[in-house]
Amino acid sequence: MSTDEPPHPKAPAPKAPRPAETPRSLAEALRSREDDALAELLHARPDLLSPVPTDLTQLASRAGTRASVVRALERLDRFTQQVAETLAVAQEPTTYEEVLGLLTGDEGDAAVERALPRALGTLHEQALVWGPDDRLRLVRTARELLAPGPQHPSPTGLGPTVAEATAGMSPTRVQDIVAAAGLPTTHDPVSAVGSLTALFTDRARMSALLDEAPAESVEVLSRLVWGPPYGQVTADPARHLRWLMDRGLLLPTAPGTVVLPREAALHLRAGRAHRVPEPTPPPVEVAREHRPQVVDATAAGQAYTALATIEELLKEWDEGGPAVLRAGGLSVRDLKRTAVALDLPEPMAAFWAELAYAAGLVASDGEADERYAATPAYDDWQELPAPERWAALAEAWLAATRTAGLIGGRDGKDRTLSALGPHLDRSAAPEVRRRVLALLAGLPEGASPDPESLLARLRWERPSPASRDLRARMAQWTLNEAELLGVTGRGALSTHGRALLGPSAGGAEAGVAATARGTAGTPAPAPAPAPAKAEGVAPATGAERAVATARAARLLAPLLPQPLDHVLLQADLTAVAPGPLERPLAEALAVLADVESKGGATVYRFTPGSVRRALDAGQAASDLHAFLAAHSRTPVPQPLAYLIDDVARKHGHLRIGAASAYVRCDDEALLNEILADKRSQSLRLRRLAPTVLAAQADPGTLLEGLRTMGFAPAAESPEGDVLITRAHAHRTPPRSAPEPVPDGPPLPDATLIGAAVRAIRAGDLASTAPRKETPRTPSGGLPRTTSAETLATMQAAVMTGETVWIGYVNAEGSASQRMIAPVRVEGGFVTAYDHTADEVRTFPLHRITGVAELADD
Repeated sequence: MSTDEPPHPKAPAPKAPRPAETPRSLAEALRSREDDALAELLHARPDLLSPVPTDLTQLASRAGTRASVVRALERLDRFTQQVAETLAVAQEPTTYEEVLGLLTGDEGDAAVERALPRALGTLHEQALVWGPDDRLRLVRTARELLAPGPQHPSPTGLGPTVAEATAGMSPTRVQDIVAAAGLPTTHDPVSAVGSLTALFTDRARMSALLDEAPAESVEVLSRLVWGPPYGQVTADPARHLRWLMDRGLLLPTAPGTVVLPREAALHLRAGRAHRVPEPTPPPVEVAREHRPQVVDATAAGQAYTALATIEELLKEWDEGGPAVLRAGGLSVRDLKRTAVALDLPEPMAAFWAELAYAAGLVASDGEADERYAATPAYDDWQELPAPERWAALAEAWLAATRTAGLIGGRDGKDRTLSALGPHLDRSAAPEVRRRVLALLAGLPEGASPDPESLLARLRWERPSPASRDLRARMAQWTLNEAELLGVTGRGALSTHGRALLGPSAGGAEAGVAATARGTAGTPAPAPAPAPAKAEGVAPATGAERAVATARAARLLAPLLPQPLDHVLLQADLTAVAPGPLERPLAEALAVLADVESKGGATVYRFTPGSVRRALDAGQAASDLHAFLAAHSRTPVPQPLAYLIDDVARKHGHLRIGAASAYVRCDDEALLNEILADKRSQSLRLRRLAPTVLAAQADPGTLLEGLRTMGFAPAAESPEGDVLITRAHAHRTPPRSAPEPVPDGPPLPDATLIGAAVRAIRAGDLASTAPRKETPRTPSGGLPRTTSAETLATMQAAVMTGETVWIGYVNAEGSASQRMIAPVRVEGGFVTAYDHTADEVRTFPLHRITGVAELADD
């Protein structure tokens, strides 16, 4: 049977069920959240989305797994971690006022009172804490990680409670401790432990007890009070230790080991769980202030130097760079050779090589004799205007996970980390770079930071010991590399560097509205400004990054020197380029002359060898004279003209070809001179004819040997024509830039999060909605109905427009439960709106295990 009714409009998305007064589990707490709050949770903890949970119960279970909780705790700032640590040592469930008291102590702390709502709001948002203000609970896994224990001391330095420390103690011993503390004995150990706990938490009675303690006993307590709370004792402890042990101020945990109970330590700490709460981030202090114009000019000069260095590096590797090691990367010898060619220290040469690699300008050629060479993208990059070339390098640097600062160190297997080699990726590098630059953007324009205060700020934002040291080194490398690249000048962020961060840079230090303390509706105190999230510094999309990069290039453009079309020729056979040269002029001059020095002006020197190089490239003497006259603002000096004519006159007078090799010359006297020269003996020349000499060396060796003897031979082809030699630009096949290694799961966009929230809501509604009784499998779960019952129920639902609950097994054999609103039943298929997928789908009837109507509300 089929129905002819047209599909009804899209059914409304399922709503969250009415929240209970007090949630009994994390799943119930999540069920009471609005969709926006669930979306915030999935954005803050993207690992919960892989794969999308089927319902809120599974989401809560996944949010409590050890790996996910550890990742979430590591990404909290210092004060939020302190709040979580305080919750771990407080009684469970606890109250907002108790947490505040453990953080502020007896003296109070206004800054903590202002910052606590924001920190608790973050913990609630990330599902690490749940419950209203009067019943706050830390998720079990976080409590296990942060609570004190012999194997993992609490970060607060507190030990176990009296009840925990006396759990294995004999009742008689407990009664003895109670009596020694001046308390009446009880009939059972539970009440005795309660009485001792009440004593330690009563400030007046506890002070009176400590007033009776020997001075040595007080000294022992002062050493244990801030942790670690464990100490060693002998089998026959000293009198002052015996006094503490008799009164329960030191309780045994193992043979020879005692611990200071948590309640006693809190009294000695004046109620504080932490010695120094850190509710506000330390400010980044200004080291020096410069005029913004000076900063921009300095940064622009460094940006121009960066472009010149990259070009010089790849020009050095133009005909095929250094060989690739078998394990990947550059050898130490090749890195030293490259550093000498660039006239730079080896770490800086390694940085520029890594930057070119990250930008996709250099890669291995993949041939049998694998070598590094420029990629075809390098030729496209060279055609761009200088500001756009710089912006491409800066964007590649910001996004790269490869960390040049690690080069020369050792990996986990004690192998040296080489430039361009493997194992240099650190997924946190892009975030650290952007965060450092964002902190610089928060300073006044032209201000350079104090590095120590900058590192202190980063440590507060991410205090996890597992990553703190590496992040500190990355931050220092970021400051150095940003200066080399021209993002900063004199340590201060430049105008174009600020634009590179995108529109979010200006608000990097803006405060964030605090989240309410809990779900009970208690009004919270005025929140303290919170630091911006590090992940929020970068532009969110590729389009925004492109806009930011283009804007940075536009701001840099007027600061870069304009390319010149001329040089200044001097009588000492040099040419001075007072600035950057236009590319055709620079390339032609690089063939005709050698670079002698660099700086604000580049000095080129003309030598017989450089002139011969230009002649070998196919230039005639007249061409060289015309070129110099056209591009010199000074007359061509006579010594330079004579040099060109003299080399040209000798050039090609001798001809070298392949027999094995031969020398041909119309001047017999010149050949006689070569034969008579002792330096030619290694070439093993002999005369074949009056104008021809034969050699047992190959043509290249013969050509080079005669040039070292002062002659100017030219190579010739088998047809007798002069061979024109030009530099061969070796290129790799098309290569893409290396992909950054993600720091955990990719950050989901709003569309994905919205779809996930709808799917989770629908799945949760399907699993929790009341249903009519149906036959079930012995293990429970999916409904089981016969084919006839399934068909009849579906047809009835189409007629009434009701939503039903089905069990469904897909083609891969995975079973799931769904809530659907059937639209049409025809040809063995049911077309229905699937609340889980939030779309209309078609289900084969034979894959539906059973169907049940929802119970009436």
